[in-house]
Amino acid sequence: ALTLLMATVVTPKILLLDEPLSNLDAQLRIQMRTTIKRIQQELGITTIFVTHDQEEAMSISDLIVVMKDGVVQQIDEPQKVYDNPKNLFVAKFLGTPPINVFDGEIKGGELYVGDEKILEKDFVKDTADGKVTIGIRPEGFVLNDNLDGKEGVLTVNLKAIEVMGRDTSVVFEHANAEGRLRAIVRSDNNIDGSSETVKFNLNPKKVYVFSKETEERLI
Repeated sequence: ALTLLMATVVTPKILLLDEPLSNLDAQLRIQMRTTIKRIQQELGITTIFVTHDQEEAMSISDLIVVMKDGVVQQIDEPQKVYDNPKNLFVAKFLGTPPINVFDGEIKGGELYVGDEKILEKDFVKDTADGKVTIGIRPEGFVLNDNLDGKEGVLTVNLKAIEVMGRDTSVVFEHANAEGRLRAIVRSDNNIDGSSETVKFNLNPKKVYVFSKETEERLI
């Protein structure tokens, strides 16, 4: 904070902060994020804050620029970038835990992962049939009303359940996805940790469809 105040003594038109919190421990980083944002708002100086920490970028900025190999991918308010990523790179860059990525297909105007139809025509609308990449945010997985994971449109292979207080992280695998994936659900669920599979419904607002070729978002 002292360094930041010294940098603003001459009242610059633009202030560049290049990963200023990278060497701090996690708790102090959170405290300093709040301090930096408060000072910036009080002084009203346009500030460019460079960081590779996407949570830091989301929490501290009014406008976020996502770049890949020096090329701007998307510019917008942080929440809008998170909710409406332009392409797969942006979708994968923002979010903790990261977005879950599946190989999928549009058939007959409906969205499939493997043999399971996960969303109806009202979601897919006029998008042409063919192979696609599907991204589902961790909070987009919904347990059925009984909260037991025995009914739903998408079946996954359960690997672990991690209780985190307010939420529970369901760790799983799927034949149409690489590596281990995560769903975030309420901690009052009754998932049987000994089950081999769990079934989820999906929140359509947290499901994204990307082109296999260009990785641009289609839906």
